[in-house]
Amino acid sequence: MLWTRSGGRDDGPLLVMLHGLGATAEVWRGVEALLPDAWEGGWLAVDLAGHGRSPALPTYSFAGHAAAVADLLPDGRDVVLLGHSMGGMVALDLAAGRPDVRRVVAFSVKTWWPPAHVEGMRALAAKPRRVLATREEALVRHAKVAGLAGLLPPDDPALDAGVTQTGDGWTVTQDPGTNDLGTPDIAAALARVGVPVVLARGSEDPFVRPENVSDLVDDPVTLAGLGHNPHVEKPAAVVDLLRAVSLS
Repeated sequence: MLWTRSGGRDDGPLLVMLHGLGATAEVWRGVEALLPDAWEGGWLAVDLAGHGRSPALPTYSFAGHAAAVADLLPDGRDVVLLGHSMGGMVALDLAAGRPDVRRVVAFSVKTWWPPAHVEGMRALAAKPRRVLATREEALVRHAKVAGLAGLLPPDDPALDAGVTQTGDGWTVTQDPGTNDLGTPDIAAALARVGVPVVLARGSEDPFVRPENVSDLVDDPVTLAGLGHNPHVEKPAAVVDLLRAVSLS
């Protein structure tokens, strides 16, 4: 069972927040703080498999992550999926064929994957978990692999769930195997989704090319002045995306 944190109301639509590769549910803290005034329902922040406080899987794929999240969804309640980067792809896989999922909001989803990038990620997955001498070193490492270096100081509580102590020292909790997800096919994933999808990118995101996003949807959203982690850089910008979501 995946680790989750819930909030908001017990009725109304359920917002399910899915983080990116290397991160944990803690990256949504800024968004969660704004939801009481912006979301008429409940929310669920998830540590995806092999991340933070959630158990590992034998192998990883977007579909495998989606299946694990699907086990969390309650019966008879409308669901909106909010996904960052890898979590955006997981959201698209989860939404396919599910009548309870009413909308998908995905941002910072990398759409351009040259073979060298895929092979590089596969090589990372094959490396053993690094053991570091101190907790501080592990926190710095976690921030780096989660793309949060420079956005959060190493002593920020939002990084705590990303490290753990072992008999020999400290490690990042992320399972190295999570880096091997194969090549995402976002066009095929979008074609399988039968509900409206909001696709957004930060204008300063070096990993998501504007032309790739515009080729996938008619009206992609650009988040001005933001990079790959808008939910950490400016949580209000992500909440504004949610304000535009209508379930009528």
